[in-house]
Parts: sequence; structure tokens; C-alpha cells
Amino acid sequence: MDAQSEKLLAHIIRTSRIASLATLRDEAPQSSMVAFAAVSDFSAFYIHVSRLAQHTVDMQKNKNVSLLIVETDDGRADPQTLARVSIRGSAEQIQNGEPGYTPIKELYLARFPEAEQLFRLADFSFWRINPKGGRYVAGFAKAFNITPDTLKKVSVR
Repeated sequence: MDAQSEKLLAHIIRTSRIASLATLRDEAPQSSMVAFAAVSDFSAFYIHVSRLAQHTVDMQKNKNVSLLIVETDDGRADPQTLARVSIRGSAEQIQNGEPGYTPIKELYLARFPEAEQLFRLADFSFWRINPKGGRYVAGFAKAFNITPDTLKKVSVR
């Protein structure tokens, strides 16, 4: 992957605030919109979701998920040229009070200050998405397989 594509991937992950979360529901794909925060080396992505949501029920049954993060639509003629990354991973619930919970909450609230009110609701919890691999499309004829090591490498860009 060239340096420009690496920089774009890091930029998309840092500046995008929402992703499509794909889960399995009744053995079929289901996608939902979620807000996410990534740790600085892109080794984990955090979502804060209600246990009442279908995607949370799905993650409790099957930890295999995917996040799709897309470059902001700028109105270009061909939206298929927008950069995007699909990250396959495993989901792991993080309970309030577990070791490491407070830094995750601080990371999330730095990105989404308005989410503070959600922490008063007992049905919300964090889920960590641990990347296993994925696919990054940086534009026309620029597609790359990615690994957790790829994400760590581009995180310094």
C-alpha cells in the first residue's frame, strides 16, 4: 500500500464518527449504524450500545462482526470512488467497572460528549471490536487486504 493510501485510511478512521455494524441475525446478515471510537493504534474499536438493540442481541449470540467505515460523501459524481474500509473482527462486551473501562469511557466521551447521558441508562454497555482483517478501497483500482498489523502501521500516519 502506498503512503498516500495509508494516510487516507488513517484519516477516514480518525475523522469518521459512524460506521455500519454488520452482525448475523437468524443466520442472515443484518446491518446497523453505530457511533464508534478507535484506540490510537487502531487495535480496537469501541461502540456503546443498548442491550435492547437487535445488533447487541446478535453480538451476544455470535461474536463475528464487521464494521464498514466510509469517507464522507462530498457530492462527487461517482460515489463508488469514495474510500472505505471494512473491518472484520470479534465483538467482546466490556462491563462497567471492569479493568480498563474508565479509559474507554473517556476516549468515547472525548469523541461524543453528548453521549454522557447514555451512561446513566443501565441497558448501555461498551463492546470492543477486535480486528481480524478486512478490505480497504482507497479509490478506483486501489483495493487492499488489511490485517491488524496493517491497521497498527497506518495508525502512525
